[in-house]
Amino acid sequence: MPSAAILRRQIEAALEKRIPSALTPAPKIRSAVNPTGIEPLDHLLQGGLPQGAVSEFVGPECSGRTSIALSFVARMTQQANVCAWIDVSNALDPESAAAIGVDLRRLLWLRCGATPKRAQPAPYKFTLAEKYLEPPPTKKGLHGGGFGPHPRQEIRGLSNAVGSLLQGEPLTPRCAEPHVRERPTQIVAPNPIVQAEPARYSRATPKPWSRMEQALRSADLLLQAGGFSAIVLDMGSLAPEFVSCVPLATWYRYRTAAERMQSSILLLTQHACAKSSAELVLRLHPAEAICDESTVFTGIQLRVEIVRQRYSPETSNVVPMRKPPQRENSTTWTSRTAWADVR
Repeated sequence: MPSAAILRRQIEAALEKRIPSALTPAPKIRSAVNPTGIEPLDHLLQGGLPQGAVSEFVGPECSGRTSIALSFVARMTQQANVCAWIDVSNALDPESAAAIGVDLRRLLWLRCGATPKRAQPAPYKFTLAEKYLEPPPTKKGLHGGGFGPHPRQEIRGLSNAVGSLLQGEPLTPRCAEPHVRERPTQIVAPNPIVQAEPARYSRATPKPWSRMEQALRSADLLLQAGGFSAIVLDMGSLAPEFVSCVPLATWYRYRTAAERMQSSILLLTQHACAKSSAELVLRLHPAEAICDESTVFTGIQLRVEIVRQRYSPETSNVVPMRKPPQRENSTTWTSRTAWADVR
């Protein structure tokens, strides 16, 4: 009876013209990585963030998304690479970025929705001609040579004067003039869902569609232009229902463009939206405050967890007979304040 290897070679030879290497899986090649500058996170990721791929950082406010992105951009700019930061909500602080080590000369900061200050026009100077300053000559006419108008013209304004003295109700406008009607205010019954989350369900909350569209178009232009080693798309301040409306074809287009240009795309969101287009998805948990003393805040402790990693370092084409040991997929690190070590 022929062995399995002989049967495999026979099947592959028969299907060589139609399906090359039908029974041989394609080798999984892991892309190059760039360190983030945070040792526990680099040790967990076995080197850092993937190059030429989309990495998504998911987490609530104050969970460390911006800190990881700034640390990664700082390492890239210190290596003489050019990076871009697309700020949807205009929340980036350049002073904090420079304090971490970001070279602002190699960082392109795109502020979406920020209107530039317009230059104020010069004050208008009004000069009156001298002929208007001279008193007019006396004209001889009615009322002993005075300047009073004709008596018929004085009667025309009599009705308005009498109406202002009587202070009665204003006359109804004519039919040809528009009628201004005041709409009565409607009293709406309170809704428990609206009271629980007013910012999410309130109609008065402006929808940031224009800023999102501007950010996505900017990312397309940067990827088409090329030359950026890292592009950060900060959409962390937007609600999940807005970010989830972005079509999946957009993230797939970013993925293919990143592979072609070999640039790292960092997506900061509150809810995972890139799906299979993201090679790495990190979920960050809310930070915990560290108080060495009862009244002194000395830092925060951050925790990150790997939700998705397409190509792990231990990836192999050989299927083991036994179940491999599960490696750790979460880590923590501490960020100290400037006054923590000052006693």
